[in-house]
Amino acid sequence: MTVEKMLVEYTNVFNDNVEKFVPDSSCEYGRVIEALKYSLLAGGKRLRPALVLEFCKLFGGEYAPAIPAAIAVEMIHTYSLIHDDLPCMDNDEMRRGKPSCHIAYGEDIALLAGDGLQPLAFAALAKLEIEPSKVISAVKVLADCCGVCGMVGGQVIDLESENKKIPLDTLVLLQKLKTGKLIEAAVVLGCIIGGATESEIELCKEYALNIGLAFQIRDDILDLIGDADVLGKPIGSDKDNEKNTFLSFMSIDEAENEVKKYTDKAKLALSSFGEKADCLINLADYLAYRNN
Repeated sequence: MTVEKMLVEYTNVFNDNVEKFVPDSSCEYGRVIEALKYSLLAGGKRLRPALVLEFCKLFGGEYAPAIPAAIAVEMIHTYSLIHDDLPCMDNDEMRRGKPSCHIAYGEDIALLAGDGLQPLAFAALAKLEIEPSKVISAVKVLADCCGVCGMVGGQVIDLESENKKIPLDTLVLLQKLKTGKLIEAAVVLGCIIGGATESEIELCKEYALNIGLAFQIRDDILDLIGDADVLGKPIGSDKDNEKNTFLSFMSIDEAENEVKKYTDKAKLALSSFGEKADCLINLADYLAYRNN
């Protein structure tokens, strides 16, 4: 299967199942449910759900048992985007070619929509039909990766680094946490549900770490030279917000070389799994050279 076909298939799986995990909005507080659905159903690459499902398939032979975890990870990702776009954070008015949640529903409802998605994500994990010990492991992985020592911690470093120069090592840590940890969560959840061993999970975490860094560097490149219509959001926002990016430290050509370096490391991490991992190996290249 090609990467494109895999992403389409898993996007369809996500779209066919996501509303089963979201409450009905025909209630007195329905506006916040409408707001979170507005962002959750707004499209995107669905990379993180695809990683959950494909890693489960790699070790378990099928992806269906991991669908609740795929929904959960995308709920966390969506909440982070809603909050990222708020005026107190990145103050972006467009997301995926549509007005950001706070533009469409107001800052107060958008804040609560992001808050609401977090417990919904863990409620989705509770619906996993696997051994209870694996459910507990899945909950811990997602909580650790999206919490203060993961994605939230990375966001804090990002905010506190605005308008000041930071070392490259700090930027790498920032992105390992802010972007990389949720990618790691997606990968490890798929591994746990699929039945991977601890040593296999470590190899897959290496893949996650490296595609996460390659993904972020490519994002930084696209924020400078990408097409806003293709990206679905304004370009140049990092520069406007005086954020540290990899292009604060290197040229575009050097950044492209870093993307290749991390992509090659990711592919090497999965090489021992043979042809079963071909789609994931090809995905690393697909992400490295994407234009959106």
